[in-house]
Amino acid sequence: MKTIDELYGKYPSPCYILFEESLEANLQLLDLVQQSAGVSIICALKGFAFWRMFPLVKQYLHGATASSLNEARLISEEMGCEAHTYAPVYLPDEFEHLLIYSSHLTFNSLSQWYRFKEQAQKSPKRVSFGLRVNPEYSEIETDLYNPAAPGCRLGITAEQMPEQLPEGIEGLHMHALCENDSYALEHCLESFEAKFGHLIKQCKWVNLGGGHLITREGYDIPHLIEVC
Repeated sequence: MKTIDELYGKYPSPCYILFEESLEANLQLLDLVQQSAGVSIICALKGFAFWRMFPLVKQYLHGATASSLNEARLISEEMGCEAHTYAPVYLPDEFEHLLIYSSHLTFNSLSQWYRFKEQAQKSPKRVSFGLRVNPEYSEIETDLYNPAAPGCRLGITAEQMPEQLPEGIEGLHMHALCENDSYALEHCLESFEAKFGHLIKQCKWVNLGGGHLITREGYDIPHLIEVC
C-alpha cells in the first residue's frame, strides 16, 4: 500500500484520501468483536461519515447511528438501512420524518418522551424507543466532553428514573466514553449496572455508545470481548 508521501502530487490538493485496505482491515476487526462477544456494532456518523464507503461498512457492521434528520436520511439513502437515532433535542416539524428513517430512537429525558409519546406511538412503521441514562461515571478528563460531569443534562440520572420502564420504552442508551479503552468501559459498566440494573433486565436492547479507540495499536481486544 502506498503512503501519503508517495501519493503526494498525484491527486489535487486539498482532497480526502482513504485507504480502502486499511478501512476494511478495521471493519474486519470490529466484526471479530461482534462475532466473539455476541454484540452489534454500529457506525457513528460523527466519527465516520465518508458516505461513499457506506456499502462496504454495511457488509460488516449492523447499521449506523444518527444525531440529526439529515444524518438519518443519509444512512437510509447511502447505507440502505434505518438509523439508530439519538439527539438531545427533537424539532416537532422534523420528528415525523425521523420516525420514517429510524429503526430505533432514543429520548434524552422523560419529559421529552412524554412530549413526543403520542406522535411516536402513532407511527405507521415499527420503531423501538429508548431513553438515554447518565451512569454518573466517566474517565473523560476534559469536562467539556464529559456527559457524566455534575450538572450535565445529557441523559437521565438514576434518581430521576421510575422503578419500571415507562410504557412504550424498550431500551436504554448510555454514552460516557471519549477516546477511551476497554477498561474505562468496564468501570463505566459497573456504575451503569449498579444504578440501572433493575431496568436493564426489562430492556429488549442496551446501547453502550461509542468513544472507543478499538483499532488503535495496543487496544486490549480480548478484554473488550470479555467485558461485552
